[in-house]
Amino acid sequence: MMVTRIILADDHPIFRDGVARTLDEADDFEVVGTGESAQDAIDLVKRLNPDIALLDLSMPGSGINAARAIAALDAPPVIAILTVSEEADDVADALEAGAKGYILKGVSGDELCARLRGLARGDSYIPPVLATRVLSVMRQQMDKPSKRPIDDLTKREEDILRGVAKGLSNKEIALELDLQEKTIKHYMTAILSKLHARNRVEAALIASDAWGMHKP
Repeated sequence: MMVTRIILADDHPIFRDGVARTLDEADDFEVVGTGESAQDAIDLVKRLNPDIALLDLSMPGSGINAARAIAALDAPPVIAILTVSEEADDVADALEAGAKGYILKGVSGDELCARLRGLARGDSYIPPVLATRVLSVMRQQMDKPSKRPIDDLTKREEDILRGVAKGLSNKEIALELDLQEKTIKHYMTAILSKLHARNRVEAALIASDAWGMHKP
């Protein structure tokens, strides 16, 4: 029988010991190391090379940070989050960090073992009710227009860029806004940096496209 080697990191000793005992009582699991923080989890994975890293979400250092660091290692283990959190954002963060499983702490010992066996076979797992919430959040994010660099401009920078888009010189913009020409030049440096534009022509084109202005 193939035995799945597991490291477990959770900062609640009683819960951690109970999970470890449950897994060790199953013939096909062996808990090879336990810890109580993100750094413990990372060190255990590096030292013991387990098949699965079972991480608490809210332990010191964050289970998400631990998952991200472990996933970046060469030949990382399967990562599973064991948590009480049913927040869709936490699930999404865990998946983004590299977790293949998201298991709620309210599960029975038998169900925990079943989920971990599935993960060991290459499956992934999220509780169905949480999967629905995550999909909903993802759809909302996809429906939101992505933020554009031009949206980060201050009101003054926007006023100056509108002048550039109309084909005005720095001197003309300075007169229009009652500013000194050298002040306009300083603002233009910041504007070009924010827009990732190489020159005022590119900046003007970006403004024209974003604001529906006539191109100079």
